[in-house]
Amino acid sequence: METQEPRITWLGHASFRIDGNDAVIYIDPWQLTGTPPKADIILITHDHHDHCSPDDVSLIQTDGTVIVTVPPAAAKLSGTVTTVAPGDEVTVAGVHVTAVPAYNTNKYRSPGVHFHPREARYVGFIATVDGTRIYHTGDSDPIPEMDGVETDIALVPVSGIYVMTAEEAAEATERIRPKKVIPMHIGRGIGDMADATRFRDICSVPVTVLSMEK
Repeated sequence: METQEPRITWLGHASFRIDGNDAVIYIDPWQLTGTPPKADIILITHDHHDHCSPDDVSLIQTDGTVIVTVPPAAAKLSGTVTTVAPGDEVTVAGVHVTAVPAYNTNKYRSPGVHFHPREARYVGFIATVDGTRIYHTGDSDPIPEMDGVETDIALVPVSGIYVMTAEEAAEATERIRPKKVIPMHIGRGIGDMADATRFRDICSVPVTVLSMEK
């Protein structure tokens, strides 16, 4: 019997909900609307406000929710929090999670100062949900560490604002070679759907452009 992929819902910007058979996982929840389903696991890539939002976390958090994140983001949050650094692996609610490096190589806040410096030890995540590996790159440019990533689905930024451009995302996807890729880091006022369309047109891997859940 064919295994069904977990359902991936794009919540705008770099925010996703992944519905597996036994766990609901959020990644970087921000500007959630309505009454979203409660989370079993929340993965937060770094401490910037559009990725680590305590107000949004509180909407989906229960006493049983486990948050996995880096120390600067953990300092802003409460509840059950597991801190990770690049290279760490944890298993939560039956979901295996690997933290992988995420950083800029050519996006600068000021001369010589990256928006996401390598030394900050921010992360992306590879979450294995019901046998499907899902790689959220975090806020990153194409980096050498992507060469070693094995994943079925990749979630990659394409806006070029603080993160890789559509063209750089196509390069990163060549490194990763997933079965399919979903563009992100657009919407909610940062980048737009034209970036996703451009990425789809130049990417050699099948691209699924999701509609933002309202």
